[in-house]
Order: sequence, then structure tokens, then C-alpha cells
Amino acid sequence: MYHYMKISALFFSVFFLLGGSFVHAAKVEVIQVPSTKMEQNIPATLILPDAYSQRESDKFPVLYLLHGAGGNHSSWNQSTQCAHLADKYEFIILCPDGGSTSWYYDSPIDPTYQYETHVAEECVQYMDKNYRTRANRGSRAISGMSMGGHGAIYLAIRHPETFGTSVCLMGGVDIRPFPNNWEIKKRLGDMSKHWENWEEHTVINQARKLKDNQIKIVLDCGRGDFFLPVNRALHKQLLEDGISHIYEEHEGVHNWQFCKDAIHRQFPYIASQFANSK
Repeated sequence: MYHYMKISALFFSVFFLLGGSFVHAAKVEVIQVPSTKMEQNIPATLILPDAYSQRESDKFPVLYLLHGAGGNHSSWNQSTQCAHLADKYEFIILCPDGGSTSWYYDSPIDPTYQYETHVAEECVQYMDKNYRTRANRGSRAISGMSMGGHGAIYLAIRHPETFGTSVCLMGGVDIRPFPNNWEIKKRLGDMSKHWENWEEHTVINQARKLKDNQIKIVLDCGRGDFFLPVNRALHKQLLEDGISHIYEEHEGVHNWQFCKDAIHRQFPYIASQFANSK
């Protein structure tokens, strides 16, 4: 009996030191999102804040959080505290699977890679149909890192009726300096033969379509990141075009530690935009 009491006391001590995290915790699960365009079910990691089950009549905003090249739908949850942050700020997070190197394009040369449609249309429609979402653009944000940072701003520019906020973390916002990297040419074709695809599908050119305040834009990149020059170039272009946005540089390189720090910086901003959309 004495031994049992010691174990119980230790358990509750740990429980209270952790702030009761065994009671209040986001629900994390893998779901299957049907893709009509690619004729298959595609996995996604869904994070529902504890408030979702506690307040059964409430609807919640959604952050679509995109992984980088070589990753998958589970990368963000495995590598960061995004589930804890979903609880703290009380919004849903969906981490779609974008294929290891889709760049979130509807590939003009590969019909099996149609991830713009999947993320910006199929995932959004699935979430609004099956979960208690606030189904308006102001209650949807899209963010991501690296390839996913590119995807976050690329999809927001092309679907401003769907996403109100885009937060690009160390994103590859101009792919043209990297013609042989990350299998981009498998999605767009070799740049020497398909130059027009590269011009059309790079964020910095897509950004010419933006109108001021059409979407809320954040660019956040590390000073030691190999994507820093293209982020600076996009920032300069947005300034010249009169497109309001937030631009940040911080110490750091292209890795998960930078992303961990960045989501702690940017989640309050995303939450503030959701609050403004109520």
C-alpha cells in the first residue's frame, strides 16, 4: 500500500508540473481526404484543439499547414509543438500530404501530381463538410515551411476567395534559381525546354496578380537561409507594387529549429486574423 501511494504521489506531482496536460490536450489523428482529381485517398494529419470537444456548438477556424520537400503530412506534428499551439489558440490545424516533392502544383506534365486542387479545394471542402469549421476565407489561413512556404503563398495568391491569411516560413518563393533541385523539373519539365512553366509557376511572378490587402501576407526567413535572397527579392517587389505585407528576418538557417521558433512567433498573428473574422 505504501509503495502504491508513493507511485500515485509521484504521478500527480508530474501531472501538476506539466500543467494538467493529460487532461487538456489536442486530439491528433490521421484522416483520409478523397481526391477526385487524383483518384485516390490522401492522408492528412488533423489536429483538433481540446476546445473542439468541450464546446460542441462552436465552430472553429482552420490553419492549413504545409510540409517541406521530402516530408509528409506528419512532419509538422512530429517536429514541432503545433498541437500544443492549436490548443492554446483554439483553432483546427490540418496538415495535408503534398507528396514528397509536389511543390503544391497542379503539374502540367504529370497528372498524378495535382496538389493545388487537392489542398486548396478538396481539403478545404472536406473540412467544411465534415467538421465544425467557420467556412469563410477570413477563418482560413495557410502556412508552411520551405516547399510548404512556397505552397502557402502560391495557393493563397491563386485562391484569394479561399484563404484570408498566408504565412510563408523560409519559403522557396522563386524557384527559377534552382532548376535542378528538389525534383521541381519532374513537376514542371526541364527548365531549358519548358521555360514558360517555370515562369508561370513561380511565386514572385504570381505575386504580380495581387491587389493590396487582398490577403494578409507574412514572409519570415532566416539570415543564414539559402532562400533568403529570393525572399528579399519578393519583399522588394511587393513594396514596389504597393502590396501591404509583413517581412521578417531572424537569426537561423534552413532547419526545423527555425520553424519551431517561427511558429511561436507567427501563431499569435494568425490567431489575431481569425479573431478579426468573427
